[in-house]
Amino acid sequence: MRTDTIETFLEQLAARVPAPGGGATAALHAAQGAALVAMVARYSDSAKYAEHAEEIALITAIADRLRQDAVGLAEEDAAAFTAVTTAYGLPKGTPDEAAARSAAIARALAAAAHVPAVVIAVAEQVLRLAEQLLPIGNRNVITDVAAAAEAARAAATTARVNVEVNLAASKDPTTWGPLTAVVDSVDDLVLRAEKVTSEVRAGLIR
Repeated sequence: MRTDTIETFLEQLAARVPAPGGGATAALHAAQGAALVAMVARYSDSAKYAEHAEEIALITAIADRLRQDAVGLAEEDAAAFTAVTTAYGLPKGTPDEAAARSAAIARALAAAAHVPAVVIAVAEQVLRLAEQLLPIGNRNVITDVAAAAEAARAAATTARVNVEVNLAASKDPTTWGPLTAVVDSVDDLVLRAEKVTSEVRAGLIR
């Protein structure tokens, strides 16, 4: 996926195939948010912002890492959802086959729920960097901090739906607790993203 052109990825996304789907797009939203943060940080790497040079360098490095992590999660999500589809396609004609199929489905659903939960965590880290960069970044590209916050929000809310759909299909309560806590954190993330965007918009000349 990471070597596909945008057009190739969109063709795959539009096709009638199990993956990539919403989970992969959630991860790519996070990747775009991280890239935007890194871009603003690099535009803030000059003598004018020397007072914050160390902090800006750290933001840049973390954002670059998060971008790579998020692209990897997009690939993992596509693989995880394909595994769910494969598990549902296993034979169930005998009791042993049915039991093996049920176990495979449970494992696949747990994995498919875990990946978007990690995407939510990555989105939160991207948003945290945007919040950190907002007061110190180059004002000429500060709207891209808002864009990064909105991308993080899209990543988190899209990933939340993908966690929830896999939890709803899973009959294993041991996977619910930690993932439910992650899902519950998204509302606060949304409010924080809205605050970043509001602050950026309030500073624009009208």
